[in-house]
Amino acid sequence: MIRLAHFSDLHYAGATLTEVDRCFSFAVDAAIARGIDCAVISGDSTDHALEVHAPAVEALARNVRRLADHCPVLMLQGTFSHEPPGALNLFRLLGGRFRVHVADRLQQVALMEDGCWRQSPGWRFEQVPQGARAVFSCVPTVNKAIVAAAVGATEAAAAVGEQLAALLQGYAPVNGAARAAGVPTIGVSHGTVYGCVTEHGVPMAGFDHEFTTGSLFASAAQAFLLGHIHKHQSWEQGGRMIAYAGSIGRLHYGEQGDKGFLVWDVAPESARLELVATPARRTIEITFDGMPELDQLRQLAQANDVAGAFIRVRWATPEEDRHGVDRAAIQAILGGAAEVKLEGSVIPVVRTRAAGISQQASIAAKIATWA
Repeated sequence: MIRLAHFSDLHYAGATLTEVDRCFSFAVDAAIARGIDCAVISGDSTDHALEVHAPAVEALARNVRRLADHCPVLMLQGTFSHEPPGALNLFRLLGGRFRVHVADRLQQVALMEDGCWRQSPGWRFEQVPQGARAVFSCVPTVNKAIVAAAVGATEAAAAVGEQLAALLQGYAPVNGAARAAGVPTIGVSHGTVYGCVTEHGVPMAGFDHEFTTGSLFASAAQAFLLGHIHKHQSWEQGGRMIAYAGSIGRLHYGEQGDKGFLVWDVAPESARLELVATPARRTIEITFDGMPELDQLRQLAQANDVAGAFIRVRWATPEEDRHGVDRAAIQAILGGAAEVKLEGSVIPVVRTRAAGISQQASIAAKIATWA
């Protein structure tokens, strides 16, 4: 059996640094304390392209190095808008007691008994390497633009799903052989599973998603570690499991559920996981259908612990009352919050100018209607 720490969607950047570095630092400490054998980051380590001297790069590298001093680390290529191609190359050079392997192409990699990584020359091994402690099937983010150029934009979504399903099924013979040899098998990818739920509670039910649970289970991997969706969720079939770790911190208002990372215990014939929550910031949303009611806001502030919370207050007001909102009073009521974000929308006044004038046929009739 092998014990894995599964982190995902760190989104390091200047604007997110305080939140994500606090949460990821806590997660690294907790993972090391639980005696993990290997760490996996399943994509979107950064939020966008970063310059190498950015504080977020240093903070991320420091925590990845801490992991590498404890155990082997695997980092997967995530969404290209978050991690431009080549952004993870720096982490190959970090050093540490163990190597950091960056999976930026379709491949299988074996974690060897000595803690080294051995990668397949092609997209999979022809046979399980001798001395493998675990076999990882890596499916980084697919470049849909390349698929669209090959098959046409209208066919790209379906083609990606079909090709990935065939690819995952192609991993099954090697994973089956590894299982027969007593070697745990793990899949790692970054994308959307049909039917999964976003952090805001929205089901992903379109036809342009990369995976289905059926295609992932068809890989015959005992555990499949996913990134991209920020809400933790899992599926189980016959002892095999698929799971999103979710994002390490809470980056937007309205996100549901705990934030954290997963600790996996994967054996050749079984897999189980535990969500370890991180100290993500608390967010509170308060919405008024009309003007903000200060008495109601005071009651909500007393009923909820607003101290240290990040609060967003929303309202909608007619155009003529837009200046009647006492923003200073709202700020005073929520004074203990770490942040108060005020978002008011204005309902424009719609006036009918001479109703029916356009239906008149003659100028004289139009003037009479207008008058």
